[in-house]
Amino acid sequence: MQRSASSLIGGEWYNSALLYDQYFIDDLRDRTDLVRLIEPYAPLKKKGANWMACCPFHQEKTPSFSVNPAKGFYKCFGCGKGGNAFTFLMEMEGLNFPEAVQRVAEMSGVPLPEPIDDRQYEQSKKRKEEKKQLSEQVIELNRIALEFWEKELHGNSKQAKAARDYLTGRGITEEVQRQFRIGFSPDAWDALLGHLKQTGADEKIIEQSGLVSVNEEKERVFDRFRGRIMFPVLDVNGNPVAFGARAMGDDQPKYLNSPETPAYVKGQHLYGLFQSKDTIREKKFAILVEGYLDLIALYQFGITNVAASLGTAFTPEQSKLLSRFTQRVVINYDGDDAGINAAKRAIEHLLPQDFEIKVLVLPDGQDPDDFIRANGTEAYNAARGKAKPFLGFTLEASLRGRSLAKPRDKADAITEAMPAIAAIKNPIQKRESFDQAMTFFRIDDDGIKRDLWRSVRSDSVDSGTIGKQVRKHHHSRITVAEQHLLELIIHDRELCEIVLASLEETDHADLVTGPIFQALISRMGNGGLPTPDELHELFSEDETLHDITGMLQLVEPKRQAGEVIDEVLRSAENCICTLRKLAIDNRLAAISQEMIAAENASDPGLVNTLVAEQLELARIRHDLLSKIKEI
Repeated sequence: MQRSASSLIGGEWYNSALLYDQYFIDDLRDRTDLVRLIEPYAPLKKKGANWMACCPFHQEKTPSFSVNPAKGFYKCFGCGKGGNAFTFLMEMEGLNFPEAVQRVAEMSGVPLPEPIDDRQYEQSKKRKEEKKQLSEQVIELNRIALEFWEKELHGNSKQAKAARDYLTGRGITEEVQRQFRIGFSPDAWDALLGHLKQTGADEKIIEQSGLVSVNEEKERVFDRFRGRIMFPVLDVNGNPVAFGARAMGDDQPKYLNSPETPAYVKGQHLYGLFQSKDTIREKKFAILVEGYLDLIALYQFGITNVAASLGTAFTPEQSKLLSRFTQRVVINYDGDDAGINAAKRAIEHLLPQDFEIKVLVLPDGQDPDDFIRANGTEAYNAARGKAKPFLGFTLEASLRGRSLAKPRDKADAITEAMPAIAAIKNPIQKRESFDQAMTFFRIDDDGIKRDLWRSVRSDSVDSGTIGKQVRKHHHSRITVAEQHLLELIIHDRELCEIVLASLEETDHADLVTGPIFQALISRMGNGGLPTPDELHELFSEDETLHDITGMLQLVEPKRQAGEVIDEVLRSAENCICTLRKLAIDNRLAAISQEMIAAENASDPGLVNTLVAEQLELARIRHDLLSKIKEI
């Protein structure tokens, strides 16, 4: 790369080839994790608020090189060198300033703005300065509000006592309340508003702060948060940028959060990260939870390398923020369907940042707050130690409530799992994960594998295309037994009634033609069987089943009127036994996978249950084979 001279002019870094405004440079410097940036050059060890190492700029045996990540600077007390992220790379790698800015942005995962000319620069600089000034004014109001609510929590009013009793009832100690600066907003329309006005705050800034609500029709301004426990959201530098508020009783909504303001953009902060960032660095991994109370419960029980995604869907910006402090994360969201889905979305945003990800789903769908209070720190750490790698979790989660034997279920599961694999950054890990997924989903068709891999490799996973490919593959694998059985009964009402009465749900539930059998059974229960034409019309919106029922329309009857039923009945019985054996074989294959998962989860009770089912199915299968031979 060709270098050009750079100089500091009027407090701005200027380069004739590259020009970045000071707002971006300041923001990049503040967002950069200096410890992570310096550690490859000098192995750091924590000492108090700072990190120490032997200086990378001169040889020494006793560490005198100090890094203060909170303030964003380093200093060697031996050779005297010091500075920030930019000056460190300029010294270590011989870069000029614009090159250092580019390098820091790359290492921090921050996109560079387009270089701008002088006139654009001045205009942009003015807008950014105005925005920054407004943001700082809102943060100052937030500080006033925070101190006001903290004081209110410890006041003598009945409301304040009720708030303290609520926190005590939730097991939140006074020490943790102080640590997270928890407060209480009085149940009054203008308690905070009046206080802000008394401090001389500008009314226009108050209205933009998110601390009040504005009713334009009635021209009325009032407190946004009333009668609630207040949880301040601090940025990584400890500035209060927003608030989360929880109702103490049955008031709705249970949680009320700050709107977006000049100081706060949703999805760009992590609750508790300010308090936890040093421990996350030390332990080299973070636990990611959903809510305020989950984080506070873990913190109170001594688990302090934790951050919360503020009750919103985890975002790429939060992933980049967390990557400044660690590259390993354990996701511990709630165990219900919403929590499982949220964890899957978080995985897709963490993988592009090259995180090593595990997922902890606590027993019985418990959230971290409930689990650790009921079972304690040791049990929680033991459970965390068994957290699943993200791929196993993603594959198993995609099959919740689905069956691989059903084409639509299989297609939906694959469609759901592929985005996570597509998001993997490392090409070797991506290919290995893809191959494991194909084995898990029992995809052995090279054509489908090739098409799926093409979409995963290009990061363009088309759910419609995947679904069509998998269903088409299953259509081509319709068994001889199910096709022949439908051909036997489609024109023979007497035989159809006998066959449908003898079928068990498991005989047809996982077949491609399962919905056809189910439709026949339902119509028979309502007093009449559909004609082949009616059946064809019934599945007009399902391409696969529409084709199958169209084929059945063309089939000639297997038995003429007045002929004895014995021969077609024997043939139908043989088909039923074959399908029953197929269902058992599919279930035995599924049991094998479930046993592996149960063993990995150290669940001996489930393993024993699965072994018992496996033995019983093996016995039934043996009897079926004997019956097929007799027929």
